[in-house]
Amino acid sequence: MVEWKNFDKLESFKTLQGLKNQVELKTAMAGANGAKRVAEYCVPMSNGMVYNFASKQVDDTVLDALAKLADEAQLVDKFAALYNGEVINTGEKRLVLHQLTRGQLGDDVMADGVNKREFYVKQQERIAEFANKVHAGEIVNEAGEKFTSVVQIGIGGSDLGPRAMYLALENWAKVTGTFKMEAHFISNVDPDDAAAVLAGVDVAHSIFILVSKSGTTLETLTNESFVKDALKNAGLDASKHMIAVTSETSPLAKSSDYLDAFFMDDYIGGRYSSTSSVGGAVLSLAFGPDVFARFLNGAAAEDALAKNTDIRKNPALLDALIGVYERNILGYESTAVLPYSQALSRFPAHLQQLDMESNGKSVNRFGEAIDYVTGPVIFGEPGTNGQHSFYQLLHQGTNIIPLQFVGFKNSQMATDVVIEGSTSQQKLKANVAAQIMAFACGKDDDNRNKYFEGNRPSSIIVGDQLTPETLGALLAHFENKVMFQGFAWNVNSFDQEGVQLGKVLAKKVLAGDTSDALAAYAKLLDI
Repeated sequence: MVEWKNFDKLESFKTLQGLKNQVELKTAMAGANGAKRVAEYCVPMSNGMVYNFASKQVDDTVLDALAKLADEAQLVDKFAALYNGEVINTGEKRLVLHQLTRGQLGDDVMADGVNKREFYVKQQERIAEFANKVHAGEIVNEAGEKFTSVVQIGIGGSDLGPRAMYLALENWAKVTGTFKMEAHFISNVDPDDAAAVLAGVDVAHSIFILVSKSGTTLETLTNESFVKDALKNAGLDASKHMIAVTSETSPLAKSSDYLDAFFMDDYIGGRYSSTSSVGGAVLSLAFGPDVFARFLNGAAAEDALAKNTDIRKNPALLDALIGVYERNILGYESTAVLPYSQALSRFPAHLQQLDMESNGKSVNRFGEAIDYVTGPVIFGEPGTNGQHSFYQLLHQGTNIIPLQFVGFKNSQMATDVVIEGSTSQQKLKANVAAQIMAFACGKDDDNRNKYFEGNRPSSIIVGDQLTPETLGALLAHFENKVMFQGFAWNVNSFDQEGVQLGKVLAKKVLAGDTSDALAAYAKLLDI
């Protein structure tokens, strides 16, 4: 039986507070000792990837203390409670089952009178059958012609994750011959978003996916109306061009407005839904069901590692614990996610929602105020672009910001040129290696403008190539990292009440039910 305690009530937290000898990276990463750390402070991930934390401000003493924290806080036991079907989402009194969409880690989970693993597999099979029929020309438009594009309409987790995953695999699929259909995404209620996407696609040959669990999401339904209007203006029947991804109880589930409906449930939060029907429909249409299945297999393999009680064999747990140490002991407020892969251009945006919507909490899982800091601010861009943007502050700013790099040995498209004795991919990899050392060791200079203090901590995840399997593993790693940190902080990482207040007030504005400052802002914006 697991016990839920506030972080500051743990004896291991007090032990961590008492550690006086903060690791000096400038010394630790210099010379042969630095090379030794790189070799030793490396944890295998699934699918041939590794998590390397040599340039983090930890040593064996800190790692031992973090291991005790993991044990005392029962972090792996709490994960087991989650995947075995206990009610972990205390705010909404719900199970948390996103790992179950890609594999079964423990006992059968029964809810709503059904086996939930069987439910998720059935939806994947239904989506696969539908996608295969679209690709084969068995499901066509009104003129009997094949669909050539797919457009997802959704917001938040219905957009950020699936969009990031699509972009991550788009070029890989084109090179490997698995690219089936172009995918586009409409998310913002700003009419310019929908108008721009619709102007760039052939609506007559496009199939639209409306994603809304409740069937009542204001932004999504507004954009659906925008799309239906465009289809009508083109002389097309919208019901022959649209499918829904929703819950079985939503008004969309059995509506004749859609070719078909595929289901999700309340046990998977939007930001955790890329491996559910939310990501499954668009990715299966874009790349084929086999590619989506490979993506799920990569995530499942990484999930299995998260069951390990040894933090040096559990990369997500170790990453989470180091992040807790940086946030609560070293006092770092932000974390930058820096993928050295253009294909992961939207991955930091997805992680921003995943982390900040999950652990941006100031009350514990029982609704009681806590006296310690929780989730960090997450931001990032792909390298090397970021180097010419915000790295100035990362290197020489007044705040130390921990860094999480991601890199791959090989490019996806295998198209490259040799310039000045090295390929572009080699230059990319050289840059990430150089940045890690520059952040860690800095540079002495009598000219203070050219002086780099160093001692800026970082980790890196390295893989051979960004494929469906490694992408799935990468996604699961960060989902599990966020989960373990939420367990450590004793917060509920699976609700998001913080997004609701603004929605309620927006509806009041639109209904004209305003007064005082809110009415003044409505007038200022000419609403």
